[in-house]
Amino acid sequence: MQQVQDIGRSRRARRVFGLNQVDIVPSRRTRSSHDVDTSWKIDAYSFDIPVMTHPTDAVVSPAFAIEFGRLGGLPVINAEGLWGRVDDLDAALQGVVSAASEGDIQLTPPIAGNTELQRLHSLPLDQDLLAERLQEVRDSGVRFAVRVSPQNARELAPALIKSGLDMLVIQGTLISAEHVHRSGEPLNLKEFISSLDVPVIAGGVVDYTTALHLMRTGAAGVIVGSGSTTNDQSLGIDVPMATAIDDAAAARRDYLDETGGRYVHVIADSELQTSGDVAKAIACGADAVALGAPLATADCAGAPEWYWPATAAHPKLPRGTVERVGAGAPISLEQLLFGPTSSPWGDENIVGGLRRSMAKCGYTDVKSFQKVDLVVR
Repeated sequence: MQQVQDIGRSRRARRVFGLNQVDIVPSRRTRSSHDVDTSWKIDAYSFDIPVMTHPTDAVVSPAFAIEFGRLGGLPVINAEGLWGRVDDLDAALQGVVSAASEGDIQLTPPIAGNTELQRLHSLPLDQDLLAERLQEVRDSGVRFAVRVSPQNARELAPALIKSGLDMLVIQGTLISAEHVHRSGEPLNLKEFISSLDVPVIAGGVVDYTTALHLMRTGAAGVIVGSGSTTNDQSLGIDVPMATAIDDAAAARRDYLDETGGRYVHVIADSELQTSGDVAKAIACGADAVALGAPLATADCAGAPEWYWPATAAHPKLPRGTVERVGAGAPISLEQLLFGPTSSPWGDENIVGGLRRSMAKCGYTDVKSFQKVDLVVR
């Protein structure tokens, strides 16, 4: 039963929960973590781990995309990022880091990195350069996805699909089934997705109704949350993830009944910093997660030990800042995902932590782990 509270004499608000307020309760026999299957299948594609990347240049360099795909995840490349805007991608990313490092120290965190991102993103998008870098990833043989914003999906998607991507991600901070704007024809996602020859993941959403509407567009997956952003400060929007994931999972169940069997995947993309957060997100109903900052300490990341979400470069209202997330030397992506590690904080061996959580609760696959018991603090 939902809990609703009065916040004054005229308004009532629903009580919601974040992942830090929810805990997993072991209630079955334990198993060996070697018996746990963390594979994830969405549409026609199978992945060894239920993890995709947040589409940020801070993490997803060409080398990172290839290595992440080789290790069994789904790399997501930002088509509107720097891959198609600068000839020297490494120098541009280092310029963002330098600006953030040397910016106004009176601000916490400094915003000079955002200013540099805005400058770089104001450069024209060279689709030939973008296609050349996508070809490098495609030649490696790994599966990958490319992200476009709802505003630019109609313009960019056809050429991107023609170039040979595996999945298209239509992602904004928050989106709906129909993106309306004054200049030009609104983007009706149901019509748009039905016209495409590749599976589409769309998001982010934070409520049941929008999740259900996106599922009805024909999307193969729906993203819950919007990565680590400053929405609560700049927009006043911040729905705790445990509730948001569970609401989307309820929409998935109802849509499954409505269609007689069409299953849409729920992908959590916010507030996820540790292997414990990943386990809780799946326990709340997610089929997979999208990670950003936790992957930024990999030595093959675009800007190792620095992170910013894709929305940090917005030309008028950035959401998210350029921040340092690592305190030591970068480590290999394989160690970050699979260990071994000496860190007890869940920031390394992320998939290993998920496997052990599942094993301690007696579950052998991700889908069944969604049934694990939960408690609220």
